[in-house]
Amino acid sequence: MGAQVRVYKRRIRSVTSTKKITKAMEMIAASRIVKAQRQVAASTPYASELTRAVAAVATGSSTQHPLTTEADNPTRAAILLVTSDRGLAGGYSSNAIKAADRLTERLRAQGKEVDTYVVGRKGVAYYSFRDLKIAQSWTGFTDRPSYSDAKAVAGPLIEAVRKDTAEGGIDELHIVFTEFVSMITQTAVDRRLLPLSLDELGNESASGLEKAEERKDQRILPLYDFEPSAEEVLDALLPRYVESRIYNALLQASASEHAARRRAMKSATDNAEDLIKSLTRLANQARQADITQEISEIVGGASALADASAGSD
Repeated sequence: MGAQVRVYKRRIRSVTSTKKITKAMEMIAASRIVKAQRQVAASTPYASELTRAVAAVATGSSTQHPLTTEADNPTRAAILLVTSDRGLAGGYSSNAIKAADRLTERLRAQGKEVDTYVVGRKGVAYYSFRDLKIAQSWTGFTDRPSYSDAKAVAGPLIEAVRKDTAEGGIDELHIVFTEFVSMITQTAVDRRLLPLSLDELGNESASGLEKAEERKDQRILPLYDFEPSAEEVLDALLPRYVESRIYNALLQASASEHAARRRAMKSATDNAEDLIKSLTRLANQARQADITQEISEIVGGASALADASAGSD
């Protein structure tokens, strides 16, 4: 067997090994998507009802609460960026980072300073490599987020909103994550979480609620009496509202990450199969060329012996 054939055989073995890995990762991601979708569906009713409760308190009282009142001259905003902890997911993290960069440019064009909070190692690595400041980061749970993770992320953000901007507080809170639309489509979106806007409450979902369901549920909110006070009710409801929104966003991002990884690994597996076929064809051609050369050498040797025998006679 010729040297060229051995090179092709070695490359085929290497690509076959890679194909087994990508196929396994594709199957793992496919199995996790189902669980992630169920978690998104399970969090939707709670987020929907909590959104309506917050809307009822905000519309049924005249309380000027820091989490519902627009600043007269907003000068500082915060962005929560949700990326992944692991790679091999195509453009999942890069698309979210690009959406965050566009939002940052838009806010800065409005004259606002921007603090960036990052979830996921990919986002942290992006900002660290470029020496960009990160206010706070969280890692280690992007593929399987829990409500406690969302609560840990929401805590510092709510405190920043409560503070005065002179003390390092913020006037606005935005979140950038990848919304799970379908197994094929995942879209990087940005949403404003705080301060609450009644128009946004009526038109925007709690991080992924179905638009048709929202239109069906829209109705005139009743009047409420608040006890002990509307402000204390807002103090209790709004942090939970932010936590539920962040939790739903983390679940959406997790489902999107698994879908993107499944698609990327399927593409890698298909490419490996095509490469194996191409290398096999080249190896066969090289082996045929070696055989043809050997036959030619044998025929040439036989002819030379025949000519030598005829000359001696």
